[in-house]
Amino acid sequence: MTGPLHSDWPAVEIDPLRRLKVIASASKYPSYGERLFDAPLDALWAVASDLERELPHIVPGLRSFAVTGSEGSGKDRLTGRAVSVLGHGEHFDIVLRPGWCLMQSKVLVGGMAAVAEGERTRFAFYSSLRFPGGRFVDRVRQPRAEQRTGMLFDRLQRRLDARSPDAR
Repeated sequence: MTGPLHSDWPAVEIDPLRRLKVIASASKYPSYGERLFDAPLDALWAVASDLERELPHIVPGLRSFAVTGSEGSGKDRLTGRAVSVLGHGEHFDIVLRPGWCLMQSKVLVGGMAAVAEGERTRFAFYSSLRFPGGRFVDRVRQPRAEQRTGMLFDRLQRRLDARSPDAR
């Protein structure tokens, strides 16, 4: 085919959760999970997207996270630094939008997505290794991946509960 694409071609928009699922399925060593939370989208996303204050409470093995800057004219592209409980630091490029977060470093890709389902919210979390030897590390981490994702979702629920008006 030569020439530009025609504007009458159909366009398909997919929601953030499906987009994250596509990215996870295209990754070499993905860990992906989703859960339906009994919380409105705005309340859940306010917690999940608070990278500096909440992410270390939600992600097992993460000691701290700092947003270190923003890129370009849009406010949705950020940079950050994560430090693990073992003291390993990693720099991330981040895209953060309502219901969508994708973070990439040299060795790790992580993402979160959320969509409303009535008064509830379906939330997904994804991570993937991106370095040589990742297959070996993936074999080691895969048996506990579901347990780690469940722990992450349980921690997110506790942070939601702590922020709810009933908890105050």
